[in-house]
Amino acid sequence: MTIRERLEALHPEMTAWRRDLHAHPEIGFEEKRTSEIVAQKLGEWGIEVHRGFGGTGVVGVIRGRHGAQGSNRAIGLRADMDALPMEEGNSFAHRSQNPGRMHACGHDGHTAMLLGAAKVLADTRNFSGTVHLIFQPAEEGLAGAKAMLDDGLFEKFPCDAVYGIHNSPDMPLGTVKALTGTAMAAIDYFSVILRGRSSHGAHPQQGVDTVTMAAQVISALNSIPSRQVDALESAIISIGQIHGGTSDIVLPETVELRGSVRTLKADVRDRVEALFERTVKLTCEAQGGSAEIDYRRAYPATVNAEAETDRASACATNVKGVNDVVRDGRPLLAGEDFAFMLERTPGAYLFFGQQTPERGGVPVHNPGYDFNDDLLPIGANYLAAMAEQELA
Repeated sequence: MTIRERLEALHPEMTAWRRDLHAHPEIGFEEKRTSEIVAQKLGEWGIEVHRGFGGTGVVGVIRGRHGAQGSNRAIGLRADMDALPMEEGNSFAHRSQNPGRMHACGHDGHTAMLLGAAKVLADTRNFSGTVHLIFQPAEEGLAGAKAMLDDGLFEKFPCDAVYGIHNSPDMPLGTVKALTGTAMAAIDYFSVILRGRSSHGAHPQQGVDTVTMAAQVISALNSIPSRQVDALESAIISIGQIHGGTSDIVLPETVELRGSVRTLKADVRDRVEALFERTVKLTCEAQGGSAEIDYRRAYPATVNAEAETDRASACATNVKGVNDVVRDGRPLLAGEDFAFMLERTPGAYLFFGQQTPERGGVPVHNPGYDFNDDLLPIGANYLAAMAEQELA
């Protein structure tokens, strides 16, 4: 049987794994049940299992059965395991059973696809060298990839290249996007505490109004991408939270702003950070207040290596169910901590469409999202084929 035939036969089982994971979501660094299931299945298939990388991360090792030239070569295949801290809005049978937890980004599907590829590769071992199966925790804003690297991931499991995929509700099922160079944005987070002087709402002149200050800071920050960064570059500053005040008739002493910054280029990232801090401080000072700024660089840009992306694209082209491999297009301004792995070793991160007229079109991070199980054999086929291709 071919890889595809094996995975088509395994499709119902992969669907069951995926839906079980969807029903029992766990957020970053809490993926105890998920990692236990992953480790148990890998062990059942005769795969060498290592646990504890990045806390709940799991690494499986499969060695090929060919001892030909090139047997020292190794590649990594990565899937993320964590869910999001949000309430699910779906009503199907496999909806989340954990309140305030939901697989709203498809990591349940990514895990199931890599498990499917692992089972087939363990059965066939039709390659020369080593495949490292990297099941990563805490992708959603907590840098689980970096945690695994800090625990010595690539020292213990050195990889000549590393590959990962993500589902895309924005693209039709059968479409793959393989971008050379920057594929996703760098993301930074900030918290700004604006300090003024509280006063009665009837006498604002006796205080320093932090609510008005917050409005002016937000307006000034929104002008940075449009007026202080080249219009042909990409930069987004988004305010996600505003906290302040406890009374309708009292001007609050402090207001907190929280949000994110997204950029594609390192020099733009540096410039936006400097402009951000200057803008906040000077705007507050002009109002007679001050600001405490906590600006945290989170994920670097996800940068695909040219040679590895070319090979990944060629592999995807030959996968049954893939009818279009897109090599150009705009990067996504979302962030992805697979970027940390790509900083350490070359590789490629591809997007696999999952949208059909019936399912798979709800955006990620939406209460109505669900992974399209029709993508499972396609994605698993690509991952397994990459191992055979790269370790031929």
